[in-house]
Amino acid sequence: MSEAAATDNVTADARPRGAGPFSPFERMVAWRYLRSRRKDTVISVISMISFTGIMLGVATLIIVMAVMNGFRAELLSRILGVNGHLIVQPVDRSFDDYAEVAARINGVPGVRYAIPLVDGQVLATGHAINGTGALVRGIREDDITRLDFVAQNIRQGSLVGFATGEGVAIGKRMADALALSVGDGIQLVAPEGDVTPFGVTPRQKIYPVTAIFEIGMSEIDGAIIYMPLEEAQLFFNSEGIVQKLEVFVDDPDAVDTLRGPVEAAAARQVYLTDWRQSNRTFFATLQVERNVMFMILTMIVLVAALNIISGLIMLVKDKGRDIAILRTMGATSGAVMRIFMMTGAAIGITGTIAGVVLGVVVCLNVESIRQFFSWLSGTTLFDPEFYFLSQLPAKMDASETISVVLMALTLSFLATLFPAWRAARLDPVEALRYE
Repeated sequence: MSEAAATDNVTADARPRGAGPFSPFERMVAWRYLRSRRKDTVISVISMISFTGIMLGVATLIIVMAVMNGFRAELLSRILGVNGHLIVQPVDRSFDDYAEVAARINGVPGVRYAIPLVDGQVLATGHAINGTGALVRGIREDDITRLDFVAQNIRQGSLVGFATGEGVAIGKRMADALALSVGDGIQLVAPEGDVTPFGVTPRQKIYPVTAIFEIGMSEIDGAIIYMPLEEAQLFFNSEGIVQKLEVFVDDPDAVDTLRGPVEAAAARQVYLTDWRQSNRTFFATLQVERNVMFMILTMIVLVAALNIISGLIMLVKDKGRDIAILRTMGATSGAVMRIFMMTGAAIGITGTIAGVVLGVVVCLNVESIRQFFSWLSGTTLFDPEFYFLSQLPAKMDASETISVVLMALTLSFLATLFPAWRAARLDPVEALRYE
């Protein structure tokens, strides 16, 4: 064995145990710097502010992202549960063979069912003084029972015998607005009516309300009236024809792969549009809002990270004598840097963990919290008239939560580098001279 190798071995043997990077000694010193003492009150307050800021920032990000995800998922499920995923409209002639076309499209693999529809705008009036605009959808009884969001959310009445009578099904918000219940008559006025010697007169008729449904989306509950298909054809002067077929598929995200087979099954010239085209502006707006909210709320975590920087700089200045003593006792500049990095990182890590816990708790109870604050303030928070949904949804996404945690930890770690670097560069002699 060479003399140099022997010297290295002796040096390694002489090195004290537990004195490596992030050793118990370094962790002990970092922990002592985190503990509050009477003369370090200002530094402890800054540390608590930093901890609170990171906790609230992480929790707010998780809650907002979960609510926006839940909002989008609920809207999407309700829209796709009532409206078709693929809309088939005629091109060369009216849909007078809609039954045969619907039967052929129903045989396409991946298609659940195709529904013929007659749509028309009307003015609806009831017992209330004011009327409301509504969309009448003529639909067959077998088809309306396939719409789970309608058939499984009947609050009053029944859909039994829907096609045989002249009754209609309306949403609960419309029933409340017009002061109607099951058995009452709703008057519908269509602008396109009968041609008389005096011109075209609006067509109007009173229909009994046989069912009241509540989907939980105000745009549907307050504006759509379901009417038997044959009656709707008579009311809108569309005997024997429909305006379109709405096709529901197994996987709405894969609707592009079914365009060709559906068009071929139609065996006539048709024009196809899907749910993404019909709601493109709406969901694009939600996505933009979601991204902007994420960037804005990230600033909360960034401000908390800046508080960590200011707190550590003050701690380094306050602990100058301690750093000098540690250096004269043999602590390396790397050890000093790691001590202050662990001090700042501890604030970020604990704040992030607390934020995740707080965010998860709020997300699991978000509707109860909304109801409590509505009761406390005496106002309706998250009004369905403006937000479409009657409840505040929250859907946490694992990947988003992980990205929020990683972002908070990264900012907290980066915030410790500059103060720790300054502490490591502190000259022991200068620190003791000016103490």
